[in-house]
Amino acid sequence: MDIEQLREYCVAKKGVTECFPFDEYTLVFKVMNKMFAVICLEKPCNIILKCDPEYAIELRENYSAITGAFHFNKTHWNYLNTNEGLPENLIRKLIDHSYELIVAKLTKKDKEILNNL
Repeated sequence: MDIEQLREYCVAKKGVTECFPFDEYTLVFKVMNKMFAVICLEKPCNIILKCDPEYAIELRENYSAITGAFHFNKTHWNYLNTNEGLPENLIRKLIDHSYELIVAKLTKKDKEILNNL
């Protein structure tokens, strides 16, 4: 997946916004103001995603293109190099997984707001 495909897939999700909170090269996707995906525009074939810790270990053992995310809590965040042969359906599945992890942790009030969007 290229950067536009990654971006389009992320922003198509309900309640998602995009911003540059760190610098002009780090595009962050949030749902209800909670980060679920990060793309570095200097390395546009890479995406950082939240992940269940046990699933993260499994993914890293099975795919050399998936590692712990630099500058993030490596227990909960994966770095994916999308140029290293990761199947597009897996990348989409991992974006969905990251989004769903964040939505599951939202407050009842934020979930209600999200559901009404």
